[in-house]
Amino acid sequence: MALAACLLRAFSRALLLQLPLLLLLLLLLLLLPPPLMARARPPDSHNRHLPGKRGPQLQHAALPHSLTSAPASHWASSPASSSRPPRCGVPDSPDVLNARNRQKRFVLSGGRWEKTDLTYRYWHGDNLPFDGPGGILAHAFFPKTHREGDVHFDYDETWTIGDNQGPGTDLLQVAAHEFGHVLGLQHTTAAKALMSPFYTFRYPLSLSPDDQRGIQHLYGRPQLAPTSQAPALGSQTGIDTNEIALVEAETPPDVCDTSFDAVSTIRGELFFFKAGFVWRLRSGQLQPGYPALASRHWQGLPSPVDAAFEDAQGHIWFFQGTQYWVYDGEKPFLGPAPLSELGLQSSPVHAALVWGPEKNKIYFFRGGDYWRFHPRTQRVDNPVPRRATDWRGVPSEIDAAFQDAEGYAYFLRGHLYWKFDPVKVKVLEGFPRLIGPDFFDCAEPANTFR
Repeated sequence: MALAACLLRAFSRALLLQLPLLLLLLLLLLLLPPPLMARARPPDSHNRHLPGKRGPQLQHAALPHSLTSAPASHWASSPASSSRPPRCGVPDSPDVLNARNRQKRFVLSGGRWEKTDLTYRYWHGDNLPFDGPGGILAHAFFPKTHREGDVHFDYDETWTIGDNQGPGTDLLQVAAHEFGHVLGLQHTTAAKALMSPFYTFRYPLSLSPDDQRGIQHLYGRPQLAPTSQAPALGSQTGIDTNEIALVEAETPPDVCDTSFDAVSTIRGELFFFKAGFVWRLRSGQLQPGYPALASRHWQGLPSPVDAAFEDAQGHIWFFQGTQYWVYDGEKPFLGPAPLSELGLQSSPVHAALVWGPEKNKIYFFRGGDYWRFHPRTQRVDNPVPRRATDWRGVPSEIDAAFQDAEGYAYFLRGHLYWKFDPVKVKVLEGFPRLIGPDFFDCAEPANTFR
């Protein structure tokens, strides 16, 4: 008992000593504002994305600064925004809200998208989950981001296509909006623009002048190649309004009954060019998917080309009229540039031949004349041409030329070709022969005279 009494006296004495400190702490707590005293409560995961509390949204993986912005679901479901029309979930760029941008409403994001070969797959794999029917419809990623080019659609939505008056969301319009972000466009304040942040169904789908100016600012105006075939639906004026219309596809020439504009060995494969189309042969076999438009490989390539060759550095040269273009693989590298830069006169080049194992002998042919071109200096050795009669047995006028893997040179004119021996420096016996049967397995016409 004596021990207990001793402990009680010690505790009472300590309590009396600490009483002023406890009173001070209590006073501070009473003076603090209530929000700092409230315990933080996690958001209710069951109520954050109720479809009935907001309309459909388009959500996108925006620029890096938007990753720290408030989630779209917070402001979209607030009472102040409940009367707003459905919209995109990407926070608007500050440039959209700047009154000084009224003359240029379109807003860019991240630069151009460089890919031209498109692929798709069924995979989500990011940290932007969808929320079931309604709410978020889709999201996309801008150029120069870690998932550039990706577009994801909510599988749970009711998707429709075309002039459908029933419930649902038009897939084509949402996809076009998302692809605008993929190509580098931000939101715009222009009325009735496809890149408006607010989703409104419009049929038929079309691009507003603001959408058109924005995308042409990034990628340039379209270069329309002249064609002799009229469109099956729509008209040329449809190009000005950017309305989507079905246009009859051009038909490639009959490979068994045509002459070729140019032929070149590129990356060890043989490419035949004619009227904007290309035939691709590997080990003597025409590859699946060909003929195809040459622009499939070389965007912006003029049509038709007069001559083509690949130099020792892997650059591919194309000639048309008095100009030439150079591509680094399939990427534009130089041009158009005038032939005068190469030491040639203004007349066009009809054929180009790369000769020799090192690809260091390049010859240009035109109208019975030829020049030797030096890749190092990028000029012909002499502006005065030599006579093509130096190539014994080769016709004076040729359409195309190339070298095979064994070092033989081939010269084409019309439907015929000549094979040139690099050792004997003359055309082999038994030539010319027909191009169609020898290169494309065409039936050889009866009563053929060579």
